[in-house]
Amino acid sequence: MADGDPRASAPPASAPLVSVCLPCFNAAATLPAALESLLAQSLPHFEIIAADDGSTDDTPAILAAFAARDARSHRESRIRHLRLPHQGVALAWNAAVSAARAPFIARMDADDLCLPRRLELQVRRLEAEPGLDLVSGLVRFGGDRAKRLGYALHVDWLNTLVTHEAISLNRFVESPLANPSVMFRRAAWERFGPARPNTGNGCAPGGTLGDTLGDTLGGPPGSGSACAGPFPEDYEQWLRWLGQGARMAKVEEEILVWNDPPARLSRSAGEYSAEAFARAKAGHLRQWLAAHNPGHPRVWCWGAGRESRRRMAPLVALGVEIERYVDIDPRKVGQRVAGIPVLGREDVPPAQNGRNGKDRQAGQAAPFILVNVGSRGAREEILEWLAARGYQVGVDCLAVG
Repeated sequence: MADGDPRASAPPASAPLVSVCLPCFNAAATLPAALESLLAQSLPHFEIIAADDGSTDDTPAILAAFAARDARSHRESRIRHLRLPHQGVALAWNAAVSAARAPFIARMDADDLCLPRRLELQVRRLEAEPGLDLVSGLVRFGGDRAKRLGYALHVDWLNTLVTHEAISLNRFVESPLANPSVMFRRAAWERFGPARPNTGNGCAPGGTLGDTLGDTLGGPPGSGSACAGPFPEDYEQWLRWLGQGARMAKVEEEILVWNDPPARLSRSAGEYSAEAFARAKAGHLRQWLAAHNPGHPRVWCWGAGRESRRRMAPLVALGVEIERYVDIDPRKVGQRVAGIPVLGREDVPPAQNGRNGKDRQAGQAAPFILVNVGSRGAREEILEWLAARGYQVGVDCLAVG
């Protein structure tokens, strides 16, 4: 084997190199294929911790059968079955990680497929770069592209974000990671924290978790105000990790087939709606702006339409002030929306007017622009236009939708 190959110096079977944590609930239809893809990995020194979230179908029997089969070809089965009461994916995920024995933790979902070298490639990257906390990789869209073009384009976008800088600067658009593609160090989990329950109770005031979440997301202590209601637990976790300084990157090879079945939670559950994503990121975005926007809490928002304003509402509720809207719709330009003027893009001043502090002529702080548009291709076009006027992403502007 080549030098640096993680297969060459792997520990014995009793000490796995990777713990693959797989929360599952009533997954009998897809679980066998997911398990087969894991058992076919080129890196053999791993364990699978299947956290069964109170399944009522054949999921337990499938796990038992696969564990028995694996035990016949190994000294002990690499599949460990945690039987839990039904409590939701976040707590099942946390339980699996708590039971993990390896220094590297990988996430897997029961309706996806790992490509054969996934674990090997991710371990190799983490071992080669001690400063990285988390490694993802390119993913292959597993649905019908013609019928689910929006989701497929999201996968295309994810696959452009391979460096830490790209992941970090795009994290407020949507989740920059395919959750079942991640692998991270156990030390990162211990440093940055577990997933939070993705229900209203997870953000409720009055309890310890509510207090912590209210503080973390930028609301007053004990409020949990930025996340009152169901929210995507994976997105919130990675936002929290990035906000605490976690470094992330992706291997530039496909490692996962990200399937899109009709019952997938991200399609059907309220905690994965557009409103839930807006709630999840609002407090983290507010904290980021407080640290990076010289004019905080004042911003300009590019996008004055109804959907844009709806996505901005949780951020405004946390005290961020929209001074101006920018839009290209002639029906909106020159009008006011909720008392806020709507400007055309020709009214946006060059960034160099005020990035060094104050605009010398007007005495006003230069605008920090949040690009919050959902039309296909519009975000990229706007950022390109702003760049031509001297704006830098992360310095003078940021894409948030």
